[in-house]
Amino acid sequence: MAHRSGFVNIIGNPNVGKSTLMNAMVGEKLCIVTAKAQTTRHRIMGIVNGEDWQIVYSDTPGILKPSYRLQERMLSYVDAAIGDADVILYVTDTVEQPEKNLEYVSRLRDLRCPVVVVINKIDLSDQAGVNALIESWQQRVPAATVIPASAREGFGIETILHTVVDLLPVAPPWYDKDTFTDRNLRFFASEIIREKILLNYKEEIPYCCQVEVERFIEGAERYDIDAVIYVMRESQKGIVIGKKGAALKRTGTQARLEMEDFFQKKVFLQLYVKVDPDWRENRKELRKFGYEE
Repeated sequence: MAHRSGFVNIIGNPNVGKSTLMNAMVGEKLCIVTAKAQTTRHRIMGIVNGEDWQIVYSDTPGILKPSYRLQERMLSYVDAAIGDADVILYVTDTVEQPEKNLEYVSRLRDLRCPVVVVINKIDLSDQAGVNALIESWQQRVPAATVIPASAREGFGIETILHTVVDLLPVAPPWYDKDTFTDRNLRFFASEIIREKILLNYKEEIPYCCQVEVERFIEGAERYDIDAVIYVMRESQKGIVIGKKGAALKRTGTQARLEMEDFFQKKVFLQLYVKVDPDWRENRKELRKFGYEE
């Protein structure tokens, strides 16, 4: 039997559950998940292998109208994902208004590669509502395969898998069978810390923060990690640290425990907070954080 392999790129608006879906399909928590918009900033690949197939899933930031250089770079990952996909997985949900992204929905109709529209969060609707959504999406993108799913409940994941495998081109695997992502451990350490910032702080704080792992030492018994949380103003630095350091300690403890679960090894984590007023606009800084080529 011929081997199938290809890139399945996941796009969609914020808050439709793209990252939760990606994690469910890969079987690992590769993408951080919160209820806040713009949780995903990078393009993250997750690789799944079968006996005669390999799927390279690629999660991208949510589609948005950019307000600063960082968001422009995030949107560029979406455009790149559309351009180099073997299959596009467009994720929507049961409450999203399709008119929100007419430009991208229009582009779906013109793509040469196969398109799968996944209607996520069907556990929040009823059968009549889901059937109406399936019909409306089939009219909007006639060539697409439309699949109802619930990433949180695990419903529809197998259907997506079998559909995607059938759409893959005949090709040898792109990655070794034991590879499950294109990202290194240092990247996941920074993302775990950023997830805890998103969960612990309100308003603009998470969107003004960037995490850089400055030291990552892989010892036989534990990982020693030093990371810096960059904020844009001194007042934000005070909020992130908290009274007598309590807020930063809570974030660090939560991040350390999740890292130990993810890495399956003890972790010694030290967090620092620095002010960098222009990091979201400065090309040099964005390059340092991995957003610019």
